Amino acid sequence: MLPSISLRVPRFTAWLCQLVLLALIGLTPLAARADTVELTQLATERSEDALELSFSTRFELPRTVDDALHKGVPIYFVAEATMWRSRWYWRDARVARVSRTWRLAWQPLTRQYRISTGGLHRSYAGLNEALASLQGISGWRIAEAREVEDDARHYIEFSYRLDTNQLPRPMQIGLGAPQGWTLAVARTLTLNPDFSSQIRP
Repeated sequence: MLPSISLRVPRFTAWLCQLVLLALIGLTPLAARADTVELTQLATERSEDALELSFSTRFELPRTVDDALHKGVPIYFVAEATMWRSRWYWRDARVARVSRTWRLAWQPLTRQYRISTGGLHRSYAGLNEALASLQGISGWRIAEAREVEDDARHYIEFSYRLDTNQLPRPMQIGLGAPQGWTLAVARTLTLNPDFSSQIRP
């Protein structure tokens, strides 16, 4: 007569594997959130002589980006807004296109973070303060009033991203599929007849 074989060990092993798998599945969204940009506000408003856009974002630097920054590699962020006029009879007409670039650098001698944009420079003692200064704009002039037609429909294509194209060339070649370097968000904003519009995700 053959001795009976207990199934407790295989069952325990299967249960342990399931537990590990569930843990890994549970961690996946956290890893994804660490490499994303949350657009917390996007709005337009028409002033007397221009159309203005305001936006704000929320994100943290992924570990790979943070490491590069503190090793002396400047990091660039770019916001772009393109305004279009809808045309039923032909391709939509581009009314205006603007961009804004921020350069974030770590200065080891002073132990400060330096933000440069549009010829202006400012230093910050902490990384969170520095990031807050480049995560949004208020009253950004994106089109002149004369470029906007009152009786036409308009929309805006907006994007904000970490720009790897401005990294040192050796890093661009070495990145390949750059895990942690894909911080970006994009939205299309349809304007109301008074050229106001707002998205609050």
